[in-house]
Amino acid sequence: MGREMSSATLLRDGFGRQITYLRLSVTDRCNFRCVYCMPEKMRFLPRTQVLSAEELFQVGAAFVALGVNKIRLTGGEPLVNPDLPWLVENLAGLPGLDLLMLTTNGERLGIHAKPLKAAGLDRINISLDSLRPERFAELTRTGRLKRVLEGIGAAQQAGFERLKLNAVILRGRNDDEILELIRFARREVLDITFIEEMPLGYINEHDRKLSFVSSEQIRTTISNEFPLLPTLENTGGPARYHRMEDSSISVGFISAHSNNFCGSCNRVRVTAEGRLLLCLGNEHSIDLRQVLRESPNDPDTLKNKIRQAMSLKPERHRFDLNEAPQIVRFMNMTGG
Repeated sequence: MGREMSSATLLRDGFGRQITYLRLSVTDRCNFRCVYCMPEKMRFLPRTQVLSAEELFQVGAAFVALGVNKIRLTGGEPLVNPDLPWLVENLAGLPGLDLLMLTTNGERLGIHAKPLKAAGLDRINISLDSLRPERFAELTRTGRLKRVLEGIGAAQQAGFERLKLNAVILRGRNDDEILELIRFARREVLDITFIEEMPLGYINEHDRKLSFVSSEQIRTTISNEFPLLPTLENTGGPARYHRMEDSSISVGFISAHSNNFCGSCNRVRVTAEGRLLLCLGNEHSIDLRQVLRESPNDPDTLKNKIRQAMSLKPERHRFDLNEAPQIVRFMNMTGG
């Protein structure tokens, strides 16, 4: 359960929005090279520039002390960080943290799902853009669909509830699988969210303007076979959710281009190198790694720096597919 806090303690930006949700990246490294996320030959950060598990915990603890009640661990691919179970166990024990979640590509869930459940992880989101092995390998460049499907099964057997799939739909690449993904989600009783491609980083594998598929187009495709009913469900993130009369799963849409969701933004990101990003689509940020290393084990200094950063949070992002990407960092550097 959440705890009562004074208004002076809570994090609010300059537009009155309360920050209750932290997306904390535990690594920039990934065992996939998804075409919409990064180039095939990606350079990762030197390990000395990446926050240690202890530093990541200090960041999480500071945000929870400031009123954040929901943390999502991201990457890169979080499961390549060998210290993840330790971090999960320690974050899960923080008083006031209501939900501790993870976003993963799922390939290593087969061995990690049960230990992470025992450590205190509440929920898992799993990226799944195709159910066809050859196409899955093409989109991820290095991924194996069989391993991901086994990982989903392992998470189900471990007792995770409200498992959710995330699918990025690209025109001409996997837009013919929208209904296949819905049928799979219905059969396995998995929530699913469709995400418009984010224009982060320069890629030459495809033209984002030509590959763009809007949430409305996806929703129409689904509704032709499975009528969708809008709901008031709110998980604290940017997705808008729908239901079907004959299924218990939710179908979400994250529409970074076609339906701006910034007015109710309650989240910030911390990258694996300790950069506090105040907005996904802007470069407003401060360096928390410097604070952690110049003033180690000094939670008050860290919390003060976080409070000061709230004034930098912009009102909204502006993505334009007709222009070159304004944000040159890739999604793995941003933190899922």
